[in-house]
Amino acid sequence: MSEPSALRSKLAALTREVVKFGAVGGAGVVVNFAVFNLVRHLTEVPVVRASIVATVVATGTNYVGYRYFAYRDRDKQGRTKELTLFLLFSVVGLVIENGVLYAATYGFEWDSPLQSNIFKFLGIGIATLFRFWSYRTWVFRALPAREAVETAESFLADGAARPRSTSRK
Repeated sequence: MSEPSALRSKLAALTREVVKFGAVGGAGVVVNFAVFNLVRHLTEVPVVRASIVATVVATGTNYVGYRYFAYRDRDKQGRTKELTLFLLFSVVGLVIENGVLYAATYGFEWDSPLQSNIFKFLGIGIATLFRFWSYRTWVFRALPAREAVETAESFLADGAARPRSTSRK
């Protein structure tokens, strides 16, 4: 494969990954904002605590989306390690996301509902950059090329070994 086509192939794979990550993340943002605004408006929970609750709920839904949609083709051997790393990096993302909201709310006293949503969105954006890097690098690791080839070969061999049905209705 020539260098330009190899680069094009890698860029296409990265684009697919970003799109899938964005789809799951977009759904998580909707969950995050829905829970945040419900908790904020229906309870007396302070703004940052309401945001933390929302982030935790969204993190749970995002794990399912990342594992079974965005990164379903990635290594599935060490689920305990994967989940531990996911939670660890998610906590760092939670601190980033809610740190921005905390600074706006308590540092600058910008705590109207509109301001809170704006700074929550900004915090989510910054934390998303960290999450994308950490999840793809440490949590949902790509299979080594040799294992990927062996997996594909065994899949193809299993398919070839099964007799195909020739009956038509």
